[in-house]
Amino acid sequence: MKPIRLATVAAAAVLALLPATAHADTAYPDPRPITGQQIIHDPTVARLQSGGYVAYSTGGVLGARVSKDMRQWDDAGNAFAAPPGWWYQYNDTGDPWAPDLSFRDGRYWLYYAVSSWGTNHSAIGVATSPTGLPGTWTDHGKVFTSGKSDPYNAIDPAVIHAEGRLWMTFGSYWTGIRMVELDPGTGKAKPGAEVHHLATRPDAPYAVEGPYIVRHGRYYYLFASYDACCAGVNSTYKIRVGRSTSVTGPYTDSTGKPLLEGGGDLLLAGHGRYVGTGGESVFRDRGQDWLAYHYYDAQDNGTPKLGLNRLSWKSGWPELR
Repeated sequence: MKPIRLATVAAAAVLALLPATAHADTAYPDPRPITGQQIIHDPTVARLQSGGYVAYSTGGVLGARVSKDMRQWDDAGNAFAAPPGWWYQYNDTGDPWAPDLSFRDGRYWLYYAVSSWGTNHSAIGVATSPTGLPGTWTDHGKVFTSGKSDPYNAIDPAVIHAEGRLWMTFGSYWTGIRMVELDPGTGKAKPGAEVHHLATRPDAPYAVEGPYIVRHGRYYYLFASYDACCAGVNSTYKIRVGRSTSVTGPYTDSTGKPLLEGGGDLLLAGHGRYVGTGGESVFRDRGQDWLAYHYYDAQDNGTPKLGLNRLSWKSGWPELR
């Protein structure tokens, strides 16, 4: 999620009443130390085929960071030199949100969302690149859209190849997390594709968004951000997870509670200076899984910064180091 998508002041009040995490601060590891350009929001990170790392994020025309060692990060401009014209159908500034970077069929694929504050008049687009580096992207237009009559919001995309097919999760508020099948040739939603429902909260404003699915062993794991982002040190973002033997669900937490009924194991929440942890994605680097996310630095006026933690697996569930 980018700017908070709360349609009314009343919705914001509901968020303030949501229960806080029951975990002690000591339950959560700090992100690994990094240097250089740390400011980021909704990061997607990948190790490039050519070596080194790239991260894209909300801000600018999809802001870019590059690194040789995943510790020193440098500003690398933006994915695009200028917004494609069709973005202005969804906001006045051509402002994209929450990118998702992947490599498939010899190309890098960059999915992203365009929308406006507090509305589900939204669209997910896609671009491709031979290198994955900023300035090399070719936009291919809309992948999937939502309108005011839809019960979902077409933002926060994340793509996974599973069960011989290509899928995209998405969603923010508006009854939560959804999934559609994509055409692997075009990278866009198949015409008439079923919209699967994966996770939600029991009460409005259904504060769950930013999904990301990873396969480990026989399970698919759905990570999502719960509660409110984008309020600096007042943010209450946290990351929860559930799993399923099928990519389309149903997803349940470790107690067996369905994510469609508000379930989800708490993986990471704010602690110490690291406030409002969320906007997450997962990437793999030489056999090691990593969780990338943003947090708001309470020791730096709530500035959003890049968090990276090793992601390991214990008794069939993810844990952070």
